[in-house]
Amino acid sequence: MKPDIRVKRIYDDPSAEDGYRILVDRLWPRGVSKEKARIDLWPKELTPSNDLRKWFHVDPTRHAEFVVRYTSELDARGQEVKELIESIEQPVITLVTATKDLEKGHVAVLIAFINAQSH
Repeated sequence: MKPDIRVKRIYDDPSAEDGYRILVDRLWPRGVSKEKARIDLWPKELTPSNDLRKWFHVDPTRHAEFVVRYTSELDARGQEVKELIESIEQPVITLVTATKDLEKGHVAVLIAFINAQSH
C-alpha cells in the first residue's frame, strides 16, 4: 500500500493526522525542541548534501539547477530512499521541514522523487 505523503512546517503543531513524521532538513530547525517536534525519523540521506544546501541558499534563483543537482543526489541513493519509504508501515507519512517555500524548496523535489519511485 502506497502511503499518503503530506508536508508540514515544523513550526505548525503536530497532530494525530500527521501519522509518521519525518524531518527532511539537514539541520535541526532553530527554536524547536525535539520533544515539541515529535519527529519519528530524521534520515539525513533524504536531504540535500551540505554543499548543495549552502550553494542553493546563497542564490535561490538557481532553483532549476538545484532541482537537477538534488535529483541526481537522490538518484544515487534511489534504492535506499525507496526501501526507507517502504519500511514505514503507516498509511500517512508527513514530511516535516522548516522551509518557508514548500513549492520551490527541496521538499517538492523529494516528493516528486518518492512518487516517481513508487510507480
